[in-house]
Amino acid sequence: MTTSTGRTGREAEGGDGETTLSVPAMDCPSCAGKVERALGGVSGVRAVETRPTVGRVTVSHDPGVSEDDLVVAVSAAGYEATSVDETPRVGERRDVFQSPRGLSTLVGAVLVSVGMILHFVVPAADPHLFDLLGRAFSASHVLFVASAALAGAPILRNGYFSARQRTLDIDFLMSAGIVASVATHHPFEGAMLAVLFSTAELLERFSMDRARGSVRELMELSPETATVRRDGREVTVPADAVAVGERVIVRPGERVPTDGVVREGEGAVDQGPITGESVPVDKRTGDEVYAGTIDTDGYLEVEATNEAGESTIARVVRLVEEAEREKTEREQFVDRLASVYTPIVVSLALAATVVPPLVFGAPWDTWFLRGLTLLVIACPCAFVISTPVSVVSGITSAARNGVLVKSGRDLEAVGETAVLAIDKTGTLTTGDLSVTALLSLSDLDEREVLSRAAAIERRSEHPIAAAIVAEANERGAADDRTVGGFESLTGRGVAADLDGVGHLVGKPALFEARDFDLEEIHVATDGGRTLDSVTAQPLGTGEGEPVRETIARLERAGNTVVLLGTEERLLGAIAIADEPRPEARWAVSELEKAGVRVVMLTGDNMRTARAVAESVGIEEYRADLLPEGKVTEIRRLEREFGHVAMAGDGVNDAPALASATVGIAMGAAGTDTALETADVALMSDDLTRLPYLYRLSRASNRVIRQNVWSSLAVKALLALGAPFGLVTVIHAVVVGDMGMSLAVTGNAMRLSRVEPERPVEASHRST
Repeated sequence: MTTSTGRTGREAEGGDGETTLSVPAMDCPSCAGKVERALGGVSGVRAVETRPTVGRVTVSHDPGVSEDDLVVAVSAAGYEATSVDETPRVGERRDVFQSPRGLSTLVGAVLVSVGMILHFVVPAADPHLFDLLGRAFSASHVLFVASAALAGAPILRNGYFSARQRTLDIDFLMSAGIVASVATHHPFEGAMLAVLFSTAELLERFSMDRARGSVRELMELSPETATVRRDGREVTVPADAVAVGERVIVRPGERVPTDGVVREGEGAVDQGPITGESVPVDKRTGDEVYAGTIDTDGYLEVEATNEAGESTIARVVRLVEEAEREKTEREQFVDRLASVYTPIVVSLALAATVVPPLVFGAPWDTWFLRGLTLLVIACPCAFVISTPVSVVSGITSAARNGVLVKSGRDLEAVGETAVLAIDKTGTLTTGDLSVTALLSLSDLDEREVLSRAAAIERRSEHPIAAAIVAEANERGAADDRTVGGFESLTGRGVAADLDGVGHLVGKPALFEARDFDLEEIHVATDGGRTLDSVTAQPLGTGEGEPVRETIARLERAGNTVVLLGTEERLLGAIAIADEPRPEARWAVSELEKAGVRVVMLTGDNMRTARAVAESVGIEEYRADLLPEGKVTEIRRLEREFGHVAMAGDGVNDAPALASATVGIAMGAAGTDTALETADVALMSDDLTRLPYLYRLSRASNRVIRQNVWSSLAVKALLALGAPFGLVTVIHAVVVGDMGMSLAVTGNAMRLSRVEPERPVEASHRST
């Protein structure tokens, strides 16, 4: 799909188009509905996605549709739209109380206040001015009408656009109430309705601006300028003008302006803004750095590897902005409820206005005001915004703490998962594999065993292969050999021709499947040159022990054993170990305290799996799983327990992550695949973020439930009291609309205070 975002007045080039516009005043579902209907009427528009909590709308359209066409359509709905290029900072901070609407509302409030003093406090000072259409107008009446006109002008304008679209939304209802009040000679009620509702709208915008502020904070992490070396000189340029391959200079206290690799210098970098890590990380030549991180000390020259728009922080911000696209189940429920609630209460308001006077001869004035009150109560603002503002608050809070949640639906789903399936290598363990033992099973010496294995594994991307190659490099055993016919045997090992001879490197099961009898093959005794690094005892004793026993002993100690051989004979064995992460046991314990069942899934052997599981406190584990086996286990757990989350490295575990209810990728910073495909991405390799993710998700779900049901309860109580005169228009606006909108927004903002916890020992280490 070709993106035409930011192409003012131009067509999308070739194929289908997608344009994103900034609509700052679109900050509620009612506003979004009008914008969506207006854009839907443009010929060639195929789909519209509105995101009121960040003030953006994305339109999919035919290539013949220009951005100008879309801007005009949005303007016809009563909203100003601009290109995202013209508004690079989404949801710019607005001083809503000094805006034209804020000033007109203030003047309206002053006028209605003066009118109230004249009418209610000192009526003797309220002169009669004139009669019109059989109605007497005093000074206070004129002030009330002027107040309704000034404060109500934006409401009436929006109500006009709603009427044109035949939309029964809050603007139409409030406009009808204001006009009806003034027309029936109830200017005080009309003025109060206009002033209070306009004040409520301003407060709602202020609250939404606070929610948008959390997104804005993420965007402001990236500096706007960068110092680059060009033609031997240091030049300051806009950050988005830095080209891939250019050298960027970063001094202490400065933010890194682009993703890149350190080419000169060394220093500590605070990666907290991206990964949530609390302690700066030492960086030296060859290390990766990310845009938005802070050089706390040391001079760095960084070679840019991504353009500014494709940096890790830019992708995080983009994904956070788009998180509103998929509505949670609760949002869908609220939308359905609002579509039923509003027509019902409007019908009751009309009935309350006309039935008692016509049927029972009740006073028209009394029942008009009670019907007007019900009309105000019919506006579903508070409970409609309760869910999206909570979702945005939760997702941006997570992003600030190094957890990228792709959608509100994913945030909701995490807290509802009963089981967390978790990978071993690189997730529960550090992933820093190292060779712990070398074993010759033939006339080859250990160096030759290592050299042959490394020559073949150099073609593989598996972490075990990297450990073998690293060991060979360290021992000077990395000889140049001719390798051909390389084949990856998924989940079992690799095969290749080495100097024209077929070789295999892989799990013991790979060789057993080819009829190698590991009971009959014994470890060669060679004076004890090869040692088991765990027991520090010779691997061969007496006439030698069977290879199977040696493998079992190494695996019980937590090693993974890889065999090397040809089609005819075994040549050697290599033991590789991976240490559990220091925080793994604490994280597992916290998850289980929270009622989450933790199950380890690994392709490693049962003995190694058992050793790691016991060391981190996991009781349930599955071993010897190929990638498809992990998928099968995920489906089994879903059948047994319902929703299941899966945590893995985001690449090797891709099928299992995709099949789980929620896929959680570890160490996603700088990893395009994990950022794009996982439902949740932990930016660092920090398992403490898993308990935090569950706490945040459950807190979000709890806040959303509180917001929705408290809003409905307040509306219900007000609606019950209105027909009896116990609730007035002022109560309806101040409590039911303004008060509840502020309450649900404030409640949602509490999610920003949910922060990761760390094990005590980790905290001591960091200090």
